[in-house]
Amino acid sequence: MDKQAVINESGRILDLILKDELTQEEKDRVVSDSVENYTEFVNPGILSVRKSVSTDYSFVEWEDEGAVFRDTHGVEFIDCLGGYGIYMLGHRNPKVIEVVKAQLDRYALHSQELVEPLRGYLSKLVAMITPGDLQYSFVCNGGAEAVEMALKLARLATGKTCFISTVNAFHGKSMGAVSATGKNTYRQPYLPLIPGFQHVEYADAEAIEKAIRNLVAVGESVAGVIVEPIQGEAGIIVPPKGYLTALREICDRYEVCMITDEIQTGMGRTGTLWAVEHENVVPDILIMGKAFGGGVMPVTGIVARKHLWENMKENPWILGSPTFGGNPLSCSAAIAAIKYTVEWDIAKTAAEKGDYIMDKLMQLKEKYPVLKDVRGRGLLIGMEFPTDEVGFELAKGLFDQRVLVGGTLNNARVIRIEPPAIISMEQIDTVMECLEKTLKTL
Repeated sequence: MDKQAVINESGRILDLILKDELTQEEKDRVVSDSVENYTEFVNPGILSVRKSVSTDYSFVEWEDEGAVFRDTHGVEFIDCLGGYGIYMLGHRNPKVIEVVKAQLDRYALHSQELVEPLRGYLSKLVAMITPGDLQYSFVCNGGAEAVEMALKLARLATGKTCFISTVNAFHGKSMGAVSATGKNTYRQPYLPLIPGFQHVEYADAEAIEKAIRNLVAVGESVAGVIVEPIQGEAGIIVPPKGYLTALREICDRYEVCMITDEIQTGMGRTGTLWAVEHENVVPDILIMGKAFGGGVMPVTGIVARKHLWENMKENPWILGSPTFGGNPLSCSAAIAAIKYTVEWDIAKTAAEKGDYIMDKLMQLKEKYPVLKDVRGRGLLIGMEFPTDEVGFELAKGLFDQRVLVGGTLNNARVIRIEPPAIISMEQIDTVMECLEKTLKTL
């Protein structure tokens, strides 16, 4: 290690972060540095497969607020991707930032030994805002980690082993989460995966019951059914009404844990605080993330019914003990996000603005047949095109007009509109105008 070189380079980077305003030379340097660093030290493939920007590397994200972000040169974009669901309350929501800064001035992380109060406060609030008798929480850092905790809890609580998931489901990329994921793209490179996972068609409750029945018939046991209330990465697939209700009845009949992955649909995104509330269903385990941290801090978790925790009385750490899970900064952000979301009825806002966008999109669909389908709920909306190539062109066309949208992972045929709930009606109208201009060119 060249000690002085490390000190010089880190000092140069910190100077950029600490500056209120960059010079033109510094702005250009950040762009060139970013391309070089991704190519040499991150992953060069990331640059070449981005859906909206393609090979245009001149835009480097540097600052944000509300429903917009800006690059190093001050070029402003309307964000209709929302970090794939993170920015429900907008970029750097002042009420969330205020709380996190106050907590940072007090203490940032925890000792690991003393009782940490904010984790308790957050868990109490989660029990207050989630459906039915969901009570105990486990707070962690990323979505895949939360999925792992849900799967482990189901096995610990039931003493059973197998899981039923769905084709095209996306639950994350750690080994347990990717075992539950229903996409060949993510699974095949890591085979053999964790045994005991079976996948059936999404939105087909009978297929799930048949899978459980067959597993039991051959001597296996089923710990849980894991399902997204709306499949996000699969292309915003909304199941028929009654699907979740039927799953609840099936899980009750076979004494199987119903696990709902609300990482993307939770915290008001679909027009209710939790997507399961569209059918008044109470799962056994609910997984939360993305918007849970208010768009400021990474925080995810699970909440589950009380009886599922009985097997952990003697060893409460057997489920997991992540070093940074439930840390004070993340918990403070989630607490602030809960208050803001409930106080300002963000779910209702998402429903109203989502309906407005859907109406506009339906009109465009009638005018431009290249837009094959429009579907979604609240502010989780998908536009389907004939091919990936057309979807790519749509995303690029909007990017050229300073609107950010994005395809689902490895699928640009379905382009998502997933803006913050605080996006203004004027900004929505601007996005719709830009969308129509792009559709004309397609």
